[in-house]
Amino acid sequence: MPKVLIKTYGCQMNERDSEQVAQMLIARGYETTTRENEADVILLNTCSVRDMAEQKALGKMGMLGRLRENKPEMVFGFLGCMAQSRGEELTRDLGHVDLVVGTQKFHKVADYVDELVRRKRALGERLMDDARFSIVDVAEEKESQESIRDHVLSARHATAFVSIMQGCNMKCTFCIVPFTRGSERSRGIAEIVREVRELVARGVKEVTLLGQIVNLYGRHEFPKSADGKSPFVQLLEAVHEVDGLERLRFTSPHPIGFRDDLIEAFTRLPKLAEHVHLPMQSGSDRILKAMHRTYTAEKYTILVEKIRAARSDIAITTDIIVGFPGETDDDYFATRELVQRVQFDNAFIFRYSKRRDTPAAEMPDQVEERVKEDRNQDLLEVVNESAKRKAGALVGQNVQILCEGTSKTNDARLTGRTRTNKIVIFDGDFERHIGQIFDVKITRTTGFTLYGDPALF
Repeated sequence: MPKVLIKTYGCQMNERDSEQVAQMLIARGYETTTRENEADVILLNTCSVRDMAEQKALGKMGMLGRLRENKPEMVFGFLGCMAQSRGEELTRDLGHVDLVVGTQKFHKVADYVDELVRRKRALGERLMDDARFSIVDVAEEKESQESIRDHVLSARHATAFVSIMQGCNMKCTFCIVPFTRGSERSRGIAEIVREVRELVARGVKEVTLLGQIVNLYGRHEFPKSADGKSPFVQLLEAVHEVDGLERLRFTSPHPIGFRDDLIEAFTRLPKLAEHVHLPMQSGSDRILKAMHRTYTAEKYTILVEKIRAARSDIAITTDIIVGFPGETDDDYFATRELVQRVQFDNAFIFRYSKRRDTPAAEMPDQVEERVKEDRNQDLLEVVNESAKRKAGALVGQNVQILCEGTSKTNDARLTGRTRTNKIVIFDGDFERHIGQIFDVKITRTTGFTLYGDPALF
């Protein structure tokens, strides 16, 4: 049977979409591979949030074209956000690309791959590069949010992502996601709970609920409960009741959707892990307004204080953009000061990147790349100092982890995550530890990574 390689760029939503595509192809008899020269089908699932992610995918696909010299029947395809944004131009600019599928059509990929494989085997080399035989599908599709439900799980897979919604209505001026992912569409609670039950029955102990703005789940489709709970909190409660589920996470929320009912959920839902990823983006009210973020630095700070009051041991991470158009030194220092005040456990810092068809791309006073880089490095130092201090406080303590498998950097060692989402590397017994929850004694840290030994297990 044909072998398929899927390479994913970007966020957890993209990882989840790739998993869906892989499972559909496996169900049809395809084999997955990590070796490019073995593959009969290579699909790149792309990201458009930053220019660098697009350039990486384009560069990679350009290099892959050489494989067709020895295997002319190979199928090459782009999936996801860049596919949605660029459409047919990808087949024009890269003549060996056969397939372009947007964000609402992942459930069609297996059909399209089958069709292309069949055509190429029938035609041989005669029409390999004929544009008539490429397939481009970036059309919108109603109810596409209900199509992401299949999972690729090994026998000892302990964690899984569950997509609860698609799209975004927030219209942040720097962001292309509302264009590439469409408007907000949410799945029903019963269907999500059914998926979680099936995952737990297959050995999953932790699920992460995914959405572009996850805490705005269901705001257009479902009513608040009689006691005022939002649809998202109702969903958390329903998933929390699944027998056998040990941990529950969600990402990524928006500060404006973090209401009191969600904060209160952290005080009464013990499976809800002590970690919140809360994008800040800037500490300057002027820049936040230009970004259309609809909150102020003060409101963000008050929200963080409320979350920490609900669970004192909670970890808070964030996203920050430096070099947004018009960002002055004073604006940047306001961001720096807020980062120092909040003391994040970690932060993902990004240099502003122009995205076409977004308002920010046309704003005056674009910041020079050199200035963006200087601010990026300076802010990283502030974040690293905070992260090292928080991680260092755990040295000598026992922390509970869920062992997820082998370390990404050393397959002779194991890795797990704490409830606060910190990575722990340790030497352990593969058969005994993978997929299990147990305590590890932390012996040292590099800042973002902890190292330890299993404690009495």
